[in-house]
Amino acid sequence: MNKRPEHPCTAFCGPERIAAGDLIEIAHEIKAYADENPEDVILVFSDENSRQVEIDLRGNVKDVVRRLTERMTDTVEAKPKGRGRPKLGVVSREVTLLPRHWEWLAEQPGGASVALRRLVDNARTSKDPEDLARAAKESAYRFMSAMTGNLPGYEEALRALFAGEKRKFKSEIKSWPQDLRAHVGKLTKNAFPNN
Repeated sequence: MNKRPEHPCTAFCGPERIAAGDLIEIAHEIKAYADENPEDVILVFSDENSRQVEIDLRGNVKDVVRRLTERMTDTVEAKPKGRGRPKLGVVSREVTLLPRHWEWLAEQPGGASVALRRLVDNARTSKDPEDLARAAKESAYRFMSAMTGNLPGYEEALRALFAGEKRKFKSEIKSWPQDLRAHVGKLTKNAFPNN
């Protein structure tokens, strides 16, 4: 059995950060907060890309953790069923390339599919400053759209973020609540490579 991967997340209720850390670990804090404040809306964001993470808070904390653990391990483990190739979540789609690209792919060990997967994986794990900056800006944009859209300076902060104007960006968010400002600061750590 594969070990469950860590999934760092941050949970907010309004402008207040209520928990941060591995999703399974902070589920306890989130559940306790939800039980004490049943009318409050809690939003949980992946620290990797700021996509919202849905948590089913029904039942007790063991039920919540069990459902999260099952969901996370189901996405990690490939369970072969019977004979043949195991299902690996392969999705077939059309790719249009020039003849010289197809020729190069055909010469690669394993063929075109293996070469394309390797290229995509290398690009995904790239430490290129421009790639890191783009990913940081996209992540910050997702979070800011969900959490700071009504705050003063929101639109100007977004413009400064995408223009790469770090000083202007920091100036626009300085009046925001501390927890939101700190989280946005963490998300934009790599967003300004030239400043």
